[in-house]
Amino acid sequence: MDVQLLLALVLGITTIVVLVLRTRLDAFVALLIAALVTGFVAGAPAGEIIGSITTGFGNTLASIGIVIGLGVAIGKILEVSGAADALAQKFVKVLGKGREHWAMAGTGAIVSIPVFCDSGYVIMNPLARSIARRIRGRYVTLALALGCGMTLTHHLVPPTPGPLAVAGILGADLGGLILAGLVFAVLLVPVVIAYASYIGPKLESEVTPQVREAVYSDVPASTGVGRAGTAGGAGAGVDDLDGGEPLREESSTTALGEAPAGAEPHRVGFALASVPLFVPLLLIVLNTVTAAIDRNAQDVLSPTDEYTPSGFAAIMAFLGNPVVALVIGIILAVYLLLPRWTPRNRVHGWLADAAASAGLIILITGAGGALGQVLRDTGVGDELAEAVSSLSLPSVLVPFLIASLVRIAQGSGTVAMITAASVSAPLVDTLGLSALLAALACCAGSMVFSYFNDSYFWVVTRFTGLEGTAALKGWSGITTAVWLASLPLLLIASLFL
Repeated sequence: MDVQLLLALVLGITTIVVLVLRTRLDAFVALLIAALVTGFVAGAPAGEIIGSITTGFGNTLASIGIVIGLGVAIGKILEVSGAADALAQKFVKVLGKGREHWAMAGTGAIVSIPVFCDSGYVIMNPLARSIARRIRGRYVTLALALGCGMTLTHHLVPPTPGPLAVAGILGADLGGLILAGLVFAVLLVPVVIAYASYIGPKLESEVTPQVREAVYSDVPASTGVGRAGTAGGAGAGVDDLDGGEPLREESSTTALGEAPAGAEPHRVGFALASVPLFVPLLLIVLNTVTAAIDRNAQDVLSPTDEYTPSGFAAIMAFLGNPVVALVIGIILAVYLLLPRWTPRNRVHGWLADAAASAGLIILITGAGGALGQVLRDTGVGDELAEAVSSLSLPSVLVPFLIASLVRIAQGSGTVAMITAASVSAPLVDTLGLSALLAALACCAGSMVFSYFNDSYFWVVTRFTGLEGTAALKGWSGITTAVWLASLPLLLIASLFL
């Protein structure tokens, strides 16, 4: 490989890691600076570098920016309406006694599709505590299963912002990524259960006294023991690098405000709670399925061939477009999940909060696209592809390992997968990878070894009551277990995709 271009790539990635870890600059600025460094070291003219950055930024946000904003808005309404909690309660009831850890992992996986991990964990953790109090044990097992269940879909299944961004950067079919991500998540849930069941009992004695008292004593909730502000206070106010919101103590019930006189208490059942979550996902998946059937009927099988949807496929191409599907989802969320007496200005405030939360992720996504465009235009991607193709290394491991290394270095799974997608995008065709397989590899690789530089690490371990080595064995261990288990799944998927 050309030494200058290799140096451009290495210095570009190093710039991201150093700036995020050692300076006050965030991932958005770090990615833009990395794009400049990569371009200059590769020898591109200054004007062309700026052109590549703006083109890559604009093209990426044109396809994915609206979708990210809408996805976060749906998650916010699910959170404040109590719908996320209704989903959790139903899972516990259906799976039954003795399978509570399965219920927690499944709940986490479902809720974390539209809701950021940190907010979702704060919402769901009281349920894990109430179950542990009732069965008088296994709190660590339940808490780890809940947290890692959320990690699976947060990293693998759109419309979570990270996978959405990866799909946009790599040009992967969004419906296909939803289906493949769900398959991976389902297959990895048993790994979550196995590790949580193995390590949980060993760490039960390591739970801090404050959390132990909150979980296993009969102290009334009114005393404040075990509330988010005490058991997890160290994590309060910490922004999640994966795009989450600060932890907050306000419950979803009180967030709705005062009900008018004579009004019944607001409750959201499982069926209603699932509608804004599953309808957009169903529309997007149906679009993918009907398009595949219609392509086959028209004998237009190559993605590069010109294709015009017909009949029902044309209708689904509109309704199943991610933008339209999520617009439908947010309308359903606002009008089905919130009581009529909720003030309009309060709903507007929640949507504004969601937009603010999505803002950084949208910017990071665009900056990732800018870096990818610079890598394409300078020829770094082609050179790297030729170098990698000469190694006896499965091509699917390239984006997987890039995402893993960036995740370990700077902590954010979203930044890791976006960086991996940006670096891998120019390599996909040359390496013979499908965009979908490359997207899966980026997403799976970003799950590795959550530890001190990941704010979600602090959310889970503080609420679980684990510190020091116990926190590493529990949380860092379980995230590494699912990362490792995803590798053979990727290798098997590479035989078919």
